[in-house]
Amino acid sequence: MPSIVRKSGATLVEVRREILHTVSWQARSNVWSPPTDSYETEAAYIIRVEIAGMQEDDFEVLIENNRLLISGVRPDFSERRAYYQMEIHFGKFATAVELPQPVNLEESAAEYKDGFLTIKLPKINPNQIKGKE
Repeated sequence: MPSIVRKSGATLVEVRREILHTVSWQARSNVWSPPTDSYETEAAYIIRVEIAGMQEDDFEVLIENNRLLISGVRPDFSERRAYYQMEIHFGKFATAVELPQPVNLEESAAEYKDGFLTIKLPKINPNQIKGKE
C-alpha cells in the first residue's frame, strides 16, 4: 500500500513550476496527468485516480500545504511499434488536489485496485484543530 507522507518545504522544481504557472508560461514537459476525481463525504475527502497497469508501490503520495500530490511512472513497452491510434499515456505522471481543510494523516488510507488508486483522507473535527492551538 502506498504510504501518505507529509512533506515540508518546496523543492526547487516545484517552486519553478509554480512561478512559471503564475506568469502564464507553459513549461513543456513529458509529465502527464491521469483522470482524477475528488469529492467529500461527511467524514472524509476521497481522491480517486484512474491509472491502470501499475503496482501499489509505484505511487508517491505526499501532502504539502493542504495539497495532495500523487506521482509515479507508468512503464512503456521497450519494443518499437507503429501506432495507428495512441491514447494511452506512459512515463512520468503527476496530479495535485487542493484540500479545503487539514486532514487526519494517521487515519488516512490508500488502496490500488482494478486500475484505480483511491485515497481516503478523514476530515479533522474543528474541535480537534482548536484543541491543538
